[in-house]
Amino acid sequence: MTNKIGGWLLLILGVAIVLYSLYSSFSIFTNRTSAPEIFPIIQEEQQKTNITGQDPQAQAEEMMREQIKGIIPVDFLPRLFNLISWSLLAGVLIFGGSQIANLGIKLVKN
Repeated sequence: MTNKIGGWLLLILGVAIVLYSLYSSFSIFTNRTSAPEIFPIIQEEQQKTNITGQDPQAQAEEMMREQIKGIIPVDFLPRLFNLISWSLLAGVLIFGGSQIANLGIKLVKN
């Protein structure tokens, strides 16, 4: 009798973990909530520099930096890494929840 009650509890817990992971992932990927910030997004200060008085190497570096900022946003990589880390965590939670639910099913069958 206690095996069946424990099995049902494990089954419900495992399904709840899987459903929570799926709902959180859905909310993150539909932009209702943001991904957990593991890699902080650093906001760069806007500063105007006078590049006319610099040497040509520094001028070229500054122009290249400005061109790259125009193509790739500053917060692109941290957001990408946060989404990847959330995806890995959600995968682990789904796998763990399914294993817990599987154990609960085995206990209910006995």
